[in-house]
Amino acid sequence: MIEIIADDRERNGNVIERLREHAEVSLTIGRLPLGDYRIDEALLIERKTLPDLVASIKDGRLFGQAHRLIGSPLRKALILEGTAADLAGSGMRREAIQGALIGLTLYLSLPLLRSRDPAETAQLMLFAARQGRLVATGTVPRPGRRPRGKSRIQSRVLQGLPGIGPQRARYLLETFGSLEGVIQADTESLASVRGIGQATAETIRWAVKEPNPDYSSSDEMTSLWEI
Repeated sequence: MIEIIADDRERNGNVIERLREHAEVSLTIGRLPLGDYRIDEALLIERKTLPDLVASIKDGRLFGQAHRLIGSPLRKALILEGTAADLAGSGMRREAIQGALIGLTLYLSLPLLRSRDPAETAQLMLFAARQGRLVATGTVPRPGRRPRGKSRIQSRVLQGLPGIGPQRARYLLETFGSLEGVIQADTESLASVRGIGQATAETIRWAVKEPNPDYSSSDEMTSLWEI
């Protein structure tokens, strides 16, 4: 699952509804101190429609928001949503908008992604999440390429567990040192790892725990000895 936390102030933007259409997304609504969407605890997205951009240029908020965003240790990007038609009647000169975007991208090094509408914004975030997982595991988007190195392979194995993405896999390996260490860890130890928590820890233990065989049936015992 791609874990996305959406800021509650984004409820009216329709992107949340588009994200809910994707079965691979685990979506939580809450108040984020920075950005509008946090993805896999690895990527921070600020979303602005073109009218939002114009308004933030006019009232001087744009670069303050950008400076706070780039201070985050997570990867971050600005998604600018809309078409030229959305700027009709804005009263903002094209040169002013271009100047603001140059400042954001060239001098603040904030990556800029463009989308037409909320549906494409949601798709961009999912593309970015998938690409981020490839980068985190040392793979590249080429068919047939397998991760090299034991740590990368262990990371891929951990990401097969429920609720574990590349960032959580990294935290687990950093804490326990190996895949074996993660699998042998108890629930309390797992829950203490950054980004895991009690619910995910219990799910991990449930997934890796060997089921107890039931030998109460004589037929089962006979079959076992025949094997």
